[in-house]
Amino acid sequence: MKKHGMINRDIAGALALFGHTDLLVIGDCGLPIPKGVLCIDLSYKVGEPAFLTILDAVLADFEAEAAFIAREITNANPQVEQEIMKKLKADYITHEELKVLSNQAKLIIRTGEATPYANIVLRSGVIF
Repeated sequence: MKKHGMINRDIAGALALFGHTDLLVIGDCGLPIPKGVLCIDLSYKVGEPAFLTILDAVLADFEAEAAFIAREITNANPQVEQEIMKKLKADYITHEELKVLSNQAKLIIRTGEATPYANIVLRSGVIF
């Protein structure tokens, strides 16, 4: 059994298949899941697990070279935006662009988050 890092076997297995530039989405419970994109749904009630909890767990085990968030988060959910920016530098795109980009994702992790625009697209980097 893994001692450190991501212990969710579905997420750990999916992340092990990532290569450079593959896309990972962590989304709130309202983000549409495109047909054909693998989704690991962690939600079990409204608000749980929280988006930031899952983002922290993923970033501890995933090399992200770029991140994208919806610019609408600035007005609608500044607390989550500030926490994201403490963890990594994210570029702003529109929420519609984020949903289109999620069609190219290798994996979407759905949280129970129920605050506006608590979604992020992470582009896989390399560790060397």
